[in-house]
Amino acid sequence: MSNQHQHDFLRNTLAAQTLNRRDFIYGLGASLGSVALAGLSAQGAPPSLNSGPLSPNAPHLLPKAKNCIFLMMEGGPSHIDTFDPKPDLAKLHLKRFQRSGATKSKMESGERYYVQSPWEFNQIGQSGAWMSSQWRHLPGVADDICFYRGAQAESVNHPTALFQMNTGNRFVGDPAIGSWVTYGLGSENQDLPGYIVLPEVSYPQGGSPNWGNGYLPAHYQGTPLRPTGTPILDLKPPAGIVPEHQRKNLDLLSSLNHKHLEKHPEQDELAARMESYELAFRMQMSVPGILDIDQENQKTQELYGIGDDTTDAFGRKCLLARRLVENGVRFIQLYSGGWDSHDFIKKAHGSRIQSVDKPIAGLIADLKARGMLDDTLIVWCGEFGRSPDNGKREGQDSYGRDHNAKAMTMWFAGGGVNAGHTIGATDELGAEAVDVIHPIRDVHVTLLNLLGLDDNKLTYFHGGRYKQLSQFGGKVISELIA
Repeated sequence: MSNQHQHDFLRNTLAAQTLNRRDFIYGLGASLGSVALAGLSAQGAPPSLNSGPLSPNAPHLLPKAKNCIFLMMEGGPSHIDTFDPKPDLAKLHLKRFQRSGATKSKMESGERYYVQSPWEFNQIGQSGAWMSSQWRHLPGVADDICFYRGAQAESVNHPTALFQMNTGNRFVGDPAIGSWVTYGLGSENQDLPGYIVLPEVSYPQGGSPNWGNGYLPAHYQGTPLRPTGTPILDLKPPAGIVPEHQRKNLDLLSSLNHKHLEKHPEQDELAARMESYELAFRMQMSVPGILDIDQENQKTQELYGIGDDTTDAFGRKCLLARRLVENGVRFIQLYSGGWDSHDFIKKAHGSRIQSVDKPIAGLIADLKARGMLDDTLIVWCGEFGRSPDNGKREGQDSYGRDHNAKAMTMWFAGGGVNAGHTIGATDELGAEAVDVIHPIRDVHVTLLNLLGLDDNKLTYFHGGRYKQLSQFGGKVISELIA
């Protein structure tokens, strides 16, 4: 057994002693106590701030990025209508297309028709990146982006494709990429969770396992913040309770619990819960200020589209993501739903693009202005792309597109990526990737690499073998790295 595996085995064996609490933790909501408990649940004796489970760890490699903001466009955005123009479709628009029976799925049964994009495309910036005319703000940061057209997924079903993009496995139960990152690197702020998720009111298909810890200890799971109302429940103490009162109460409770723990040292659940009270107390001090984006000046809020009904919701998420990165949170994932446009793609995709365009452009520009873009990796993607054809719909502009796992566009900014370049290509109709083709596991391995992690060394002993994000290994996509 190698030294690396010996180290992993000892680390994982100790952590596994407390995994019987994981199922309980997994179902907890985003209350202050549950967030704190989930952040410390797999520990034995209460750690100091310098030795907790999320304490910063040395990377395997020289990192190009310290943090990651992952922008998930749930539903599958169409590459053909966003960043990968296919002019040949104009000649074939609404002409009949029939797949062979051997390759035809249920979704593809019946008559089908080619569909052109409803928008024109323009080449933007010095890089000449292609963007549809619906993107009105992103062109301003086009030269900071690396577009990748060669990724291929393995599923055309939303839940399994989301699981694969988020966890590397099409089936529920594996750790999310954010969990792997915090497991490998820890967090720079011990008063906050290391992995935070900003979902919509309706969770994505497949639900919270998209950011679950899987077989890793529970403190590596993503912590979702509520999109409306108070982001974390019970964040404020009851009326009339001041920090001094809380401190005295915690000190008394701690002394009683320590006496009990001395008599029952095997009760690691008690030890974890004791420290969770301390983390919750620290979060009450630090979280309210971080989550209060009204502290930002009006110019900054306008940069993100806050105050405009179309962009306010996603703009707040993007600005909060910047504030979280600024305060040492390692991995933040933002969700934008509604990209599953089987019909009326002009209206549906048009609305979705408008809702995220200004906030995302504002995020990139703001990070760059603050000198943070080089250290922050931004990822934009959905779970798969969309097809160049669809079943014909009645009425003007009512056509849409179906799911397509063989062709998609994702892009990256900051964090050492090859900005100002478009990598890979799809065929003339956008049906399949044909250049620099890689599966999702290679994308994951590349993201880990940019953050200073080696997928072959980032392992966890479970089920009788060492497991890793890529499942059985992958390849770094060198073309994406500057």
